[in-house]
Amino acid sequence: MEVPAITQDIFFHLLYGAVIALEVLAALYLLLRKSNAFVYDIEPPVRLRRWTAVFLASMGLGHLYWMYAAFHPTPAIYITACLLDILFIIIPVSGTMLSMLQDRKRHVWPVLLSMVPMIVLAVIGIIREDVSLLTPVRIYVVILLVVLSAYMVLTLRKYGRWLRDNYADLEHKEFWQSILVLAVLLLTLLFYSNTDSNRAYEYTIQVINILIVGVLMWRVETLRTLDSSVTVVEEPSEEVKETPSTRAVPDGIGLQLKKYCEDTLLFLQYDLTLAQLAQAIGTNRSYLSQYFSRQGLTYNAYINGLRVEHFIRLYHEAVSDHRVFTANQLSAESGFHSYSTFSAAFKQKMGKTVTMWISDNKE
Repeated sequence: MEVPAITQDIFFHLLYGAVIALEVLAALYLLLRKSNAFVYDIEPPVRLRRWTAVFLASMGLGHLYWMYAAFHPTPAIYITACLLDILFIIIPVSGTMLSMLQDRKRHVWPVLLSMVPMIVLAVIGIIREDVSLLTPVRIYVVILLVVLSAYMVLTLRKYGRWLRDNYADLEHKEFWQSILVLAVLLLTLLFYSNTDSNRAYEYTIQVINILIVGVLMWRVETLRTLDSSVTVVEEPSEEVKETPSTRAVPDGIGLQLKKYCEDTLLFLQYDLTLAQLAQAIGTNRSYLSQYFSRQGLTYNAYINGLRVEHFIRLYHEAVSDHRVFTANQLSAESGFHSYSTFSAAFKQKMGKTVTMWISDNKE
């Protein structure tokens, strides 16, 4: 095996070293700093910070080993580099993605266990110095990635439902967009890893690595730690103590919601959770969740529906009083911290955009 010509490119060496430094510094930042440095008002999950740090550190170590392999091009070293590359991507990525899901703790050991056949094949290839064994290893990796992708799609759908069943505000809680971006980058990275090496290939790999670091750091800085009091994934099995105030609640939850949530404008409270609302009306999360389910509603749709109705009341009052206002201002007064969230909730409830509705209701 010949030494790649790219190893003589001084500009590539500078870029390569910069990427390693970026990955190492990002990993150290996540490990040594407990809070965000850029988005101060958000506390990210500790587990996510640690797994992301492991992922970034693994990428840096992988880069260092590939640098060594480039100057020592033997079959055994090349196969080892490919194996480490796969392990350093799949396992830390799985841990990072799973740690974003906060309904319950998901373990990474099943992913590691599923990689045993691939590791055995690669070790045999290293011992025999048989590069041809990388072909079944790569096929196995593709199959494994398809299975993991299918699992993440199904899990994200369930997680989205869990969020809507427990939280009134979803800002800084949803993350499917970042998972999608990260998946595209990783698939591109794996695609390039299975093509012939050339100058464009090597530079593209480094650019992709920089983008991955950027996506991961942005996600850690903007994903909020969720209230542990609602982090359950199975159907709730809480027992309610038999007291005069709670015996009749299951049949009167609608009236309790009207009295303690709607009439008091409790729904305007930012980040009001299902558990907090249940406590406020004198029941538990299990009963309240079942009530919304029977109504064909999610908790998020219920709260945002009330907020949209409040916006409409404020709008008519402002128009009647001839006050100057903006839809953004009224949406904030209605409990929405994000105008995009308000806009989506309004269209879902009213069947038309805010602009169209205001145009149709000019007085």
